[in-house]
Amino acid sequence: MAAPRPVLICRPGERARALATAIEAAGFPVAHLEAMALEPLPETPAMRAAWLDFDHFHRVVVVSPFAAECLHDALDRYWPQLPLGTAWYAVGAATAEVLHERLGVRVHVPPAEAGEDTSEALLRLGSLRALADQCVLLVAGEGGRALLGDTLAARGARVMRLALYRRRLQPPPPAVAARLASGDFRALVISSGELLQHLARWCTESTLNQPLIVSSRRLATLAVNLGFRTPVVASGATPAALADAVAGACDPEDADVDHEDLE
Repeated sequence: MAAPRPVLICRPGERARALATAIEAAGFPVAHLEAMALEPLPETPAMRAAWLDFDHFHRVVVVSPFAAECLHDALDRYWPQLPLGTAWYAVGAATAEVLHERLGVRVHVPPAEAGEDTSEALLRLGSLRALADQCVLLVAGEGGRALLGDTLAARGARVMRLALYRRRLQPPPPAVAARLASGDFRALVISSGELLQHLARWCTESTLNQPLIVSSRRLATLAVNLGFRTPVVASGATPAALADAVAGACDPEDADVDHEDLE
């Protein structure tokens, strides 16, 4: 009996395991593309100054779960007890969960009616509309879009952006790259525009005809521009939301079968 085709995922770091577990719980085997690694950056004078003056920030905006992990590690060295009065924001539910678990803080997330976890959705919050004389710390990785910081500054905030980690793109392992190119998979799950563009070089017509699960309408638009035929927008970037989208996009021909490691 032929091995079932896997769902391909490319989420880096610890979050890959949670996503794989959620998809496997829905009955689909998983293979990891391993196309990106996350690397914390060494502390710089700017970082140290931010940590020492952390109580000066009125609002802290965190853009990703790994940024939240790096922030926790830094604050743990400088602030045994966090200052009171800081308002915390996360671009998505997964980032908010890390902040709550690691720091015990209440976190504002994009409004439910936005229907997605994106910078654009977070900026719809009423508490981020008028920011005159507010000091805002934006915690992120190297690179990425400037929309969030630029918009907060345009609304009157004094924004300090700190990059705490870098993303290192790498070729997928040869066997998985061949599977991607041949279209021999159930669905491809991507929640990063950078990764989507990176992996496009290994995609063929066979790849583009397979279901692509993305976490926002912006990513779906990028996917269409890259030639993907059937992008499916999940309700968010959490493992549960992406797994639900996989289950909705894939017929159950291979679901609920035992499988070996397909990586």
